[in-house]
Amino acid sequence: MSHDAGEVGAYADRVRAGDRKTVARTITLLESTRRDHADLGQAILERVLADTGHAVRLGITGTPGVGKSTFIETLGLQLIESGKRVAVLAVDPSSQVSGGSILGDKTRMEQLAQREEAFIRPSPSSGELGGVAQRTREALLVCEAARYDVVIVETVGVGQSEATVASMVDFFAVLLQPGAGDELQGLKKGVLEIADALVVNKADGAQKGLADRTCAEHLSAVQLFRAHGSWRPRVLKTSALSGDGIDVFWETVLEHREVVEASGELETRRREQALAWMRSLVKEGLERGFREHPEVAARLASLEAEVAAHEVAPAAAARLLLELFRKG
Repeated sequence: MSHDAGEVGAYADRVRAGDRKTVARTITLLESTRRDHADLGQAILERVLADTGHAVRLGITGTPGVGKSTFIETLGLQLIESGKRVAVLAVDPSSQVSGGSILGDKTRMEQLAQREEAFIRPSPSSGELGGVAQRTREALLVCEAARYDVVIVETVGVGQSEATVASMVDFFAVLLQPGAGDELQGLKKGVLEIADALVVNKADGAQKGLADRTCAEHLSAVQLFRAHGSWRPRVLKTSALSGDGIDVFWETVLEHREVVEASGELETRRREQALAWMRSLVKEGLERGFREHPEVAARLASLEAEVAAHEVAPAAAARLLLELFRKG
């Protein structure tokens, strides 16, 4: 469906001007399950694509209670004080299960949300993780086109969302609690291995000594991990509450950017991310087309029931459905 070029152009101009309402509206269009709305969102995104790519893309994860919101708010406010514009996007696959987003409450970053230079967007409220991730990637590009200097993608530290977020950012940080018993803190070892920095947060007050020990433990663990190209992951200590260490964290992000830009890894990584995104969109489109195909739709439910009842072999059912799809 083609959209009015004037409408698309007007949206694109307002996005480029950094108008927060238009940025939010464009992201809402991209997230919409209505085809005409989603198509309009895509048309706007295509129009502003040339204006993307300059921002620092930062992923932050950690188990619930580690202090992500306070960390992001403190970091965001410091960045704004230094003259930067900051966008925060959330990926929360648990919202698909519970119907309510853990990360959806803007009051968690009350001070940051009130700043004109900040844009905070909760997770899309429907669709499986793959769909949520696609929409978050698109939201990230809209924020870049709107001249946000830093785009932070936050994920709740459960399950597979970490790897998905790491695949759309330049720098991926895992926040850890001081101590908390298990060295891997309920996070899969794989999550720690994809981190560019492990950040022991809440390193203040009575927990300061414990934070030092946790840092030392993770420092020895990091030595065993493979370097990420020309970058070796760092272990840092912060107190989001007092602001201690947040500036060092940001300096580490900038140092990482210099290293990966100089080696050409940033360009390679972003090129690979764009290709992977294209392929997953093709897959998503094919699956949607498959399910919407009239003959497939007519047979799908009954065939699924037959496979579940062991009346038809899964391979035979799949073959039949694909033949129906190809005929159309």
